[in-house]
Amino acid sequence: MEQSGKIKMSCRNLEKTFPTQTGNFQVLKDLSFDVEENEFLVIFGPGQCGKTTLLYMLAGLETCTGGEILHNGNPVMEPDPSRAVVYQTMALFPWMTVWNNVGFGPKMRKIDKETSKKQTQRFIDLVGLTGFEKSYPVQLSGGMKQRVGIARAYCSDPDVLLMDEPFGHLEAQTRYMMQEALEQIWQSEKRTVVFVTNNIEEALYLADRIILMTDCPSRIKEEYHIQLPRPRNLVDEEFLRLRKEITERMNSKD
Repeated sequence: MEQSGKIKMSCRNLEKTFPTQTGNFQVLKDLSFDVEENEFLVIFGPGQCGKTTLLYMLAGLETCTGGEILHNGNPVMEPDPSRAVVYQTMALFPWMTVWNNVGFGPKMRKIDKETSKKQTQRFIDLVGLTGFEKSYPVQLSGGMKQRVGIARAYCSDPDVLLMDEPFGHLEAQTRYMMQEALEQIWQSEKRTVVFVTNNIEEALYLADRIILMTDCPSRIKEEYHIQLPRPRNLVDEEFLRLRKEITERMNSKD
């Protein structure tokens, strides 16, 4: 997907510290970066390095200890429907069908019924759940639940989609299928995405750009602009070279 060059979100000198019984623990230190419109940005790094904390700060679910976050030039102070979050464990409404879960956003935005109906069906079709409209979450596999969650997020018409390791708990084959599905959805539906993962293959498969984080207090260690053609081949020579390079850089001490 081509980026427009327009900046959707900006982090400026971002800091995050949590108080603990033994003193303050700094998670993020002096982070500055931009997210372009329609960009698929992946935040990548070792486990427990503050990636999820950063995503929650972008969403407005966590406050900044220092610095600021801007969305379309306005300070992020609290959660907003224009920034949708897809969590690792999908928090679907268990009492609602697939149709009602996906259509929840348009209903809350008081979209007229005919438009809401078309949008809901469109995104159910887009994630490959046609025929499961009347199913409940308990009747779905893990991958199908994540498809519902992605459809629900897209159907809410967010300006930015924030994804916190949404496939991290899925078994390997389902995870790969979900990566393929998400890439296809993103290609067909223009959206700015910030995606957190600690899986290098996932990062390289999905990203326009990868921001590599250090251990805590986490800073930006490196940025990689990924020029590989889509859809990507996980055994392509350049894919494998980048995987090796980024993994070695992540594990290096400097």
